[in-house]
Amino acid sequence: MQLLAFGLNHQTAPLNIRERVAFHADRLESALRDFVHSGRVKEAAILSTCNRTEVYCNAVDHTAALDWMADYHQLSPQILQPYLYAMPAAEAARHAFRVASGLDSMVLGETQILGQMRDAVRVAEKAGTLGVMLHKLFQQTFAVAKDVRTTTEIGASSVSMAAAAVRLAERIFPDIADQKVLFVGAGEMIELCAAHFCARKPREVMVANRTLSRAHALADRYQGTAIELNELPEYLGNFDIVVTCTASPLPILGKGMVERALKARRHRPIFMVDLAVPRDIETEVAELADVFLYTVDDLGAVVQQGRDNRQAQVGQAEQIIEASLQEFRHWLDMREVVPAIRNLRDHGERVRRHEMERAMKLLARGEAPEQVLEQLSRSLTNKFLHHPTQALHNAGDEERQDLLTFLSRIYPLHPDS
Repeated sequence: MQLLAFGLNHQTAPLNIRERVAFHADRLESALRDFVHSGRVKEAAILSTCNRTEVYCNAVDHTAALDWMADYHQLSPQILQPYLYAMPAAEAARHAFRVASGLDSMVLGETQILGQMRDAVRVAEKAGTLGVMLHKLFQQTFAVAKDVRTTTEIGASSVSMAAAAVRLAERIFPDIADQKVLFVGAGEMIELCAAHFCARKPREVMVANRTLSRAHALADRYQGTAIELNELPEYLGNFDIVVTCTASPLPILGKGMVERALKARRHRPIFMVDLAVPRDIETEVAELADVFLYTVDDLGAVVQQGRDNRQAQVGQAEQIIEASLQEFRHWLDMREVVPAIRNLRDHGERVRRHEMERAMKLLARGEAPEQVLEQLSRSLTNKFLHHPTQALHNAGDEERQDLLTFLSRIYPLHPDS
């Protein structure tokens, strides 16, 4: 049994691969139970975002654990192998610390990933797949992330995906205040985008979502209107800016729908940002002359603009992570000796119980308590020291010296002893 982290992210895999192994939020609990019930792991948590899909687990068989992801998504392991990374034990912990601290994100120092990791842990707890090892890992991970963010300026001058989307829109339209904005979805990413775009006071705001009540809740914050997803074809042509991020496993904005919207607009341009993984907008939409379509990967160049200001803080953040990693590594090492400690204590308890029973019998026969206690203490001493003494007698010259050194560390022996 060993801690293992594996997966793929924006650095190792293109979007068309990442979207094939993304875990739908509605199926995440069942996926976790499937993984644990397969017998390949004892514990598991899955972090699935637009930029990464990672599995943290207490693995029985590392190879079998890695193959599970391909099996679950009905993919050949050979397809995923070039893009996967796998990190055991302390290396996995270091990776978790860096991810939560924003050091492994497309946007250095971004904070959204920490909330996403907390959500992943909550889902694992609900699924019953979070055990002692992962609980300890994530407990320390969140403590490290808090330390990094409060003692460094790693998040200063932050550029989020939402802010990057606004920057790109401002390259197309001189003033967002003159534009109409449509948000498709009502999750956390859309909420962030709405906050950034609506700060520019657009002319009109609409939210489309599968659950109309959630669409209304978000739209009401910005004096907007709400519609259901099936009404998109009717309203799409009214909007200059479309930002989408839903959990749909299939695209919801097809090329045909967008072509009809452009015709209704008399080919006035539409700026579209697809932040969903899997994608909400068909890739063919990018071929249309009057559409400016950007995906999460396209935003990468924009979000790097704030990187230089934060890069100077990386060294200090890494020092915090390394210090915490030593503590976690020690905890892992101690877990490895727990069975031996338990066996040693069980042995000592058996000896104690046996000698105690003998002493009680002697007392019941009327033996003097002082003599019984003396005999009890001598017997316990002899039995506890029998095995180390015998090992010294039977050891060869080189082994004997090692044993003496070892015993001197265990027992407070004087040098002249």
